[in-house]
Amino acid sequence: MTVEIVHCPNCSSKEVSRNGKTRHGKQNFKCRDCGRQFVLNPEWKPITEEQKELMSRMLLERISQAGIARVLQVSEDTVQRYVNSQAAAVKKQVDVTPKEKKRLNVQMDELWSFVDSKGNQQWVWLALDAQTREIVGVHIGDRSAVSQAALWDSIPPVYRQCAVIYTDHWSAYDSVLPSKRHQSVDKDSGLTSYIERFNCTIRQRVSRLVRKSLGFSKKLENHIAAIWRFVHHYNANLQL
Repeated sequence: MTVEIVHCPNCSSKEVSRNGKTRHGKQNFKCRDCGRQFVLNPEWKPITEEQKELMSRMLLERISQAGIARVLQVSEDTVQRYVNSQAAAVKKQVDVTPKEKKRLNVQMDELWSFVDSKGNQQWVWLALDAQTREIVGVHIGDRSAVSQAALWDSIPPVYRQCAVIYTDHWSAYDSVLPSKRHQSVDKDSGLTSYIERFNCTIRQRVSRLVRKSLGFSKKLENHIAAIWRFVHHYNANLQL
């Protein structure tokens, strides 16, 4: 009878002892040298760099996390852990091409969304450069003047100094934006058409924002990160 010699996958030591059973009934082993616990032929395997790259690209499309798990044949928990790690790392500041101090045209609008339940409304405030089509400001919060002020603070200084801002007639804009450079316009004027078109784009590309979808956010941090991730992707592709 041949006795299989078990090696530790961490340090390759042969000093391995049996250490009970896992909750799935598999034999558990423990290395006496490094203390690593393991099973032979584990079903769970860490995701590869290639899978991470595919996951990042699919998160930019209209694909739910459950759908990503099915495509990559990994668990939903694995996808969720990756999303959480990416949410913590995403940059929450716009990257735009440098602008000269001259007249700039900015369009602003707010987009309704929710987290966990429709009672927890989270408005996506956006500012767009009408010449370059870049998103130059982002804030996620309520629909008050406080959130509008946060959007105003999020845009680069050159826009705060030089831009003429076009918005709809929502009262929060009047209380924050410089009155001499702010113009409230009707939708049929065409002066907010680019930002309204971007609203359609982001709703179609970010599954968390799709109306009547099951792919909604359960954590505010992940909701905010998904929006910022797409904004960075959108601006980067404009500059190609």
